[in-house]
Amino acid sequence: MLKKQTVWLLTMLSLLIVLSVYYMTSPDNGEMAFIQDNQWNEESKDTEQTNADATKDGTVISQLSTDELFAAIRLDKQNERDQLQEQLSDIVASSNFSTEEKNDAMNKLEALQEAESKESILENTIRASAPYEDVLVRSDEDVVHVTVKANELSKSATNEIIQMVSDEFGEKRVDVKFQPEQ
Repeated sequence: MLKKQTVWLLTMLSLLIVLSVYYMTSPDNGEMAFIQDNQWNEESKDTEQTNADATKDGTVISQLSTDELFAAIRLDKQNERDQLQEQLSDIVASSNFSTEEKNDAMNKLEALQEAESKESILENTIRASAPYEDVLVRSDEDVVHVTVKANELSKSATNEIIQMVSDEFGEKRVDVKFQPEQ
C-alpha cells in the first residue's frame, strides 16, 4: 500500500514539474487558461450547458485574477527550487558521491540561492521605482523574465527595468512584459 502511494505521489509531482516547465517555456508568452474551482463545480453540474459553451472553440476558459496568477507562479517557482535544493543537499550530505560531485552540488546550491536573492531584490527595487502594484521576476540560465502588474508599460519604463536587471544579473537577456490589472 505504501509503495502505491509513493508511486502516485511521485507521478503527481512529476506531472506538476512537467506542466511548470511547459508553462515557463511555452511559445505563447505564458498565457494559459485557468478554470476556477467554483466555476468548475457550477459547470460540472450542468454538463449540457458546458458542452454548449465548449463547442465554440473546444475549451471552457476563465481567468485567475492577476494577484492569484502571480501567487501561483511564485508558488510553482518556489516548489521547483525547494525540490532542487533538497536534491542538491542530499548529494552534498551523501557518502555515495565523489568530492567533485559534492562541490558541483554546493556550487549549484549557492547559485540557486544567489539567483533567488537577486530576484527578490530586483522585485523590491522595481516596485519601489514606480507605482507598480506587483512585480514578478524569474531568472533562468540565459534569460530573466520580468512581469509587471500594470495596464501599460512605456518604453522608458521598460528600459529602466532592463537596466535594473542588467545591474543585478549582468549580461543576460531580459524579457519584460506587463500584466493588466483585473
